[in-house]
Order: sequence, then C-alpha cells, then structure tokens
Amino acid sequence: MQVLTKSILSLLVMMLVSTSFAQSDDASSADDSEQLKIAALEALMSSPPDRALPLVTKVLAGDHSDEVKIRALFVLSQIDLPEAQTVLLDTARNGSGELKLEAIRMVGIGGNEEALAGLTAIYASGDGDVKESVLHAYMIADDSNSVYEIAANATSEEEFETAVGILGAMDASEELRKLRDREGVSESLIHAYAMSDDFESLQALAIDTSNPERQMQAIQGLGIVGGDEVNAALLEIYRGSDSADIKEAALHGMMVADYDDGVLELFRASQDAGEKRELLRMLVMMDSDAALEIIDETLSGNQ
Repeated sequence: MQVLTKSILSLLVMMLVSTSFAQSDDASSADDSEQLKIAALEALMSSPPDRALPLVTKVLAGDHSDEVKIRALFVLSQIDLPEAQTVLLDTARNGSGELKLEAIRMVGIGGNEEALAGLTAIYASGDGDVKESVLHAYMIADDSNSVYEIAANATSEEEFETAVGILGAMDASEELRKLRDREGVSESLIHAYAMSDDFESLQALAIDTSNPERQMQAIQGLGIVGGDEVNAALLEIYRGSDSADIKEAALHGMMVADYDDGVLELFRASQDAGEKRELLRMLVMMDSDAALEIIDETLSGNQ
C-alpha cells in the first residue's frame, strides 16, 4: 500500500512539474512572438512609406497586445504621409486607455500641423489624463501658441497653472508675457517666468512695491534665474528697501543663486550688529568659504 501511495505521489509531482514547464514554455513563446512583432514593426521604418502604412494600420486594427500597438503608433508617427496622420489622429480621438494617450503623444512627436490642430477638440472633451497628454504633445512639438490658448481660455485655476507650467518648461517667454497682460500676475505665472529665465519680467515685478507678497515671489524667482544681472539686481533691491521681508527675500534669492560674494559684500558694509548676525548666518547656510574667514576675524576682535 505504501509503495502504491508513493507511486501515485511521484506521478502527481511529475504531472505538476510537466505542467509548470509547459506554462513556462508557453509564456516564453508568447514573449518571443511579441518581440518578433516589435522587431518587424521597427524594420518597417526603413521601408517605403506607402508600403509600410498598410501593414502598420493592419496591426492597429488587429488582435495584438497594447505593447505591440504602441510600437505601431510610433512607427506611424514617423511615416510622412497624410493618411498616416489621419490614422494617428483617429486613434487619438476614438481609442481608449493607454493607446489613446500614446496616440496623442505620438501626434506631438510627428509634429504634423494639421494633426496638432486636431488635438484642440480632443483636449476640450477629454478627462484629466487626456488633457495632460495633449499639453505634453504640444510641448514635444514645441507648439507654444496652442498651450497659450489653453492657458488664456482656462476655466479653472488648476487648468491655468498646468498650462502655464508647460509654457515655463518650454521657455515661452513671449506667451507668458501676453498672459500677464491678459490675466494679471499669479504665483504660477511668476514661477513660470523663473523657469523660462525671464529676467526682465521678474525684475519688473521685483521692484514693484504695490503688492509686497507678489514682489517677494518675484525676488525669489530671480534667484532661480541666476547670473550677473540677477546678482546686481538682488543687491540693489536689498540695499534699496526698508522692509525686513523684502530684504529677507533678496537674501533668499542670493542663496538660491549661490551669490555668496554679494552676501559677504553686504556683511562688510553693514554697521548694524543684528544685520551682520543675519548675514553671517546666511553665509554659513550657503556653506561659503568666507563664513569661516569672518568667524575667525570676529573671534579675533577684528569685526
């Protein structure tokens, strides 16, 4: 009886092992098939466009995995035919899930003006993920005017801030300045000025005393831009203000700009013990070599 039981158990183990190996082989075979399809799609990029287009379109309409179809969308974006852009835009309009979002992104990579124009309606009717993908497509295509239009016609502060952030990343200074004239100044716009290295706009806001909070944001934004012009402007703002908050913002800007020479210059010129303490603390926070020199001079009684 024990021999029979052991035989049955051995047979069961062998069956389980065989099934496991069979499943593993099936998975490996499926992976190999997927990779072969992807390689075939990539090979189409060196084929004549009019011959590649029907094959890629067939893949998109067929029963293939999302991974294969996403690669097909990329190949489609590289085919310089109006029909290819039509298929791409149709997928962006009528697709779902990741394929829809990827098709939108590929419109941006393709850079076709007509296809990019078609994204306007997709943005208007899309959810948050679709809107974000359209904005990224415009950024990829360097279409700052379309992003400007979204910002100018935004129906919520969140939508406006998102579009303005994209314009900042695109260094779209002209469009950002137009938004200032049209929408007024907001914190997100000031941040975008800093991201786009727009020294002139930030400087104008940094010396405008009509709104102290906005002025401080602009001063700190100057620190992000950095450079000799910024350093000179921050020193002038610090010296020309009687406001402790504005002075603190200017110091913070110098710290962000890594302008320890300016802080050292202020320290040596100051006759106020309290101010000198604050400036010394800032130099220490900046890990400036001058801080140890000043500390040594102070302890030696030379300050």
